Amino acid sequence: MLPALIGLTAAAAASAAGYQSMAPTGQWHGRTFARGMRGTKQIALTYDDGPNDLHTLKLLDVLAKHGVRATFFMIGRYVRQRPDIARAVAQAGHVIGNHTFTHPLLIFKSAAQIRAELVDCHQALQDAIGKHSNLFRPPFGGRRPATLRIARVLGLETVMWNVTGYDWNAPPAAVIENKIARQMCGGDVVLLHDGGHRALGADRAQTVIATDNLIWRYRDQGYEFVTVEEMRAVIRQPSAAG
Repeated sequence: MLPALIGLTAAAAASAAGYQSMAPTGQWHGRTFARGMRGTKQIALTYDDGPNDLHTLKLLDVLAKHGVRATFFMIGRYVRQRPDIARAVAQAGHVIGNHTFTHPLLIFKSAAQIRAELVDCHQALQDAIGKHSNLFRPPFGGRRPATLRIARVLGLETVMWNVTGYDWNAPPAAVIENKIARQMCGGDVVLLHDGGHRALGADRAQTVIATDNLIWRYRDQGYEFVTVEEMRAVIRQPSAAG
């Protein structure tokens, strides 16, 4: 009986650890930033997998129309291919972070491979835009203690999310908006995509439309759109701790 119980306990622990390695707000494997202060009127829009020809630039037009700054987590190999788009994002005043060089699932990579992914992406960004943020988002949200430890050694802050539009398969804009609306509660970090990790040219037209509509919708409700850096700065203020 005892061996069976030990086996069940071990299996449950392994299952929980596996879930936590992918859960956006999970903290078992180390501290990450997944959301701002609950109930506040702040929203941080974040976009993964760019720079992406056509749709990243269209997204910039929408954000500029509203005067909103967002946070972009870019794939290094795309930055190498389209440094002009990365520069356009930076010149528009948006925050740019590290999303690895090739977008692998890091929980299956060695320490040396993880480090190379982060360093190579950093260098691609450095070459394209110069100084940029120290923010890092693991592809698919996958991380383990070694992932976060290597990121910290490299001076990177790991950023997750607590709201997602589930837009990677390009559903209609209304679907993206409704999924986000069901999760919002203030102080939210919203995951969206301006590109696709498989190749340049992913169709993100619906995400662009959804972004426009979401900004109108939540501005009317008194929300403020901020970058992840701005949201983190509020939490670090002494007054935020009470």
